[in-house]
Amino acid sequence: MKNKIAKTAIALAITSILSACSSTSETTQTTPAYQCNPQMMEESNHLRIYQIMVESFVNGDSSIGHGTGYGPSHHNGDLQGIIDSLDYIQSLGMNAIWMTPIFESAPIEGQDYWADKLDATGYFATDFFKIDPRFGTLEKAKELVEEAHKRGIYVLFDGVFGHHKEGLIKPSPSGLLPSGNNNPVNYPESEDFYSEVAAYWISELKIDGWRLDQAYQVPTESWINIRKSVDSASKNTTYTNNKGEQVNPLGYMVAEIWNNENYITETGYGEEGNPALCSAFDFPLRFRVTETFAVNESNVGNKGGEWLNEGMEMHELYPSHATPNLMLGNHDVVRFGDLLQRGDIAEPNDSNYWLRHKAALSFQAAYTGPITLYYGDEIGDQVDGFSNKENKDICATKGLCDDHIARSSAKIDGLTTTLTPAQLNLKNYVTKLMNLRIENPALSEGVRTNIIANKAIYVDHKQTENNAIIFMVSTQERSQTLYLEAEQIGSKGNLVDLLTNQKFSPIEGIYNIPLSNFESRFLKIEEPNAAGPKATEKEIALYGSGFMAQCDNPTIPDTNAPIKETLYLVGDFSDSRWSHKAQRAYQYKGNNVYQVVANEKRGPYKMQYATKDWASQYTADGLSPKLGQSNSLINGGYGQDTAIYLPKDGNYVWSLEFTPQGKPKSMMVSKCK
Repeated sequence: MKNKIAKTAIALAITSILSACSSTSETTQTTPAYQCNPQMMEESNHLRIYQIMVESFVNGDSSIGHGTGYGPSHHNGDLQGIIDSLDYIQSLGMNAIWMTPIFESAPIEGQDYWADKLDATGYFATDFFKIDPRFGTLEKAKELVEEAHKRGIYVLFDGVFGHHKEGLIKPSPSGLLPSGNNNPVNYPESEDFYSEVAAYWISELKIDGWRLDQAYQVPTESWINIRKSVDSASKNTTYTNNKGEQVNPLGYMVAEIWNNENYITETGYGEEGNPALCSAFDFPLRFRVTETFAVNESNVGNKGGEWLNEGMEMHELYPSHATPNLMLGNHDVVRFGDLLQRGDIAEPNDSNYWLRHKAALSFQAAYTGPITLYYGDEIGDQVDGFSNKENKDICATKGLCDDHIARSSAKIDGLTTTLTPAQLNLKNYVTKLMNLRIENPALSEGVRTNIIANKAIYVDHKQTENNAIIFMVSTQERSQTLYLEAEQIGSKGNLVDLLTNQKFSPIEGIYNIPLSNFESRFLKIEEPNAAGPKATEKEIALYGSGFMAQCDNPTIPDTNAPIKETLYLVGDFSDSRWSHKAQRAYQYKGNNVYQVVANEKRGPYKMQYATKDWASQYTADGLSPKLGQSNSLINGGYGQDTAIYLPKDGNYVWSLEFTPQGKPKSMMVSKCK
């Protein structure tokens, strides 16, 4: 992120030059790219979004409700329940809410129990221009938006612009309908319909933008035109904000694309200089955060500060207009508290349960760009009795599937519950973090320079023109002392801990800063020096050595090879997307070694080495081997993916070694010289 401001300026300058130089002649005239709205982009950095799963949130009107749904909640949430919770949300320091879809999802005659559950989610609507009566009325939706705006809270709807309920979809006010199948619909034929949806609710209710469900279903060219509709509607709509000012709706759009950075760019952000969407959820970094302070949904964890820093560095893969949005949880993943229990790390009665929550939330608070908090994460919520993965064939009937479990009833202090001392302590900590973001623009929009990143610690320097912060977080359970050189962190005076007011002065140019297990500090630099911080130089190994690093080993007959079935390099590569492709089939090279050479694009990848029927799967021991180094090869399985970062484009050799008896032995990834 360090060069993001400069990259944006350069990109805009280039676009301006190209536009100015375009000829009026038919042979040279070009259409200028439709850039992201600068005012929206600036304000979006400061978004602190509170996500609400409507049907599982708060039951504010007992006369309505779905009464069924996925997950363990009461399934009777409604718009009144959100209105009743706005004071609580405001008290946290949040300035936006995102609600899951509230459009009509009418039942079709004879539909089954599972369709009723799906209707409650809102993600397969029948009428995109009507509020579902089981959530409330149009008047109640207007009241919700107005009450939110009175409190300085933006309102984001959930835009499902790639699919709808099969068998029943109602036309728009102008008579349009989506085209083709129901999931996904056809584009560009459906573009006008969804553009009308996007603009309608901004004009009708004065909402401030959209969260975009499964954004990869919509081509980037169509996203540009839908974004134009959102911008136009926002420009032509005004409301009175909490300061008594007449303002336009924000027009923020954020994409949901569960994949790596390259795929998010390809299907969401679009090309450098020609933006499709301007913001997307930072799923890749979310998983790194859980893998550092807890475990991920597949029980992979025990990472450190270097893992977080590598994830932050991956932002360089995005185009300059990209504004990633970091969340810790959402309605489709397991709550952080349940992940701590799944990893056998900590229970709610353990102090580390709460310390690890604070560490993860502090990392989110120090993030440049918009952030999203899923309801309940601010109090360390979890579901009693849930930790292990449930049988996927029966978990839905029990409300215990991984992608449903976070849809638990909301615990809103003073409204639906009284918080325990531990929950209240975490809530108050989150409020302090949000206030730090409000008061220190270096956190939400600052240029990041990493100072230290290792197994035990993560330290960043964050800076805007008049604000410089050192953020640090421990990634281990034991206490430690950091010795920071004043010159390295760009400081020539005191450091002030913004959470404790403790001051640290340099002694012979060195700051001694104690840090307990999973503790975070936000240290304000009182006197920044003119030179600024010095980034830690890091050497990246590209090449291995020996037989397994050679890219030109001849293929030999596999008569005496230890593995009889063909193995494939299967992962989230752009040319295969977890499919078994011929160009990624392993060949036997002798010495019990199999290799495949593939041309790769720079970026992070996850993969396993598997037969076509997945009967045999292998992965790297520890799951994150270093490039150019030999690593143990072990049996793999679902969720046990090898993850590696390839820092340059080019050919790479992927090598697997087995024992003569066919047991996994070692693996290596090396760039071809």
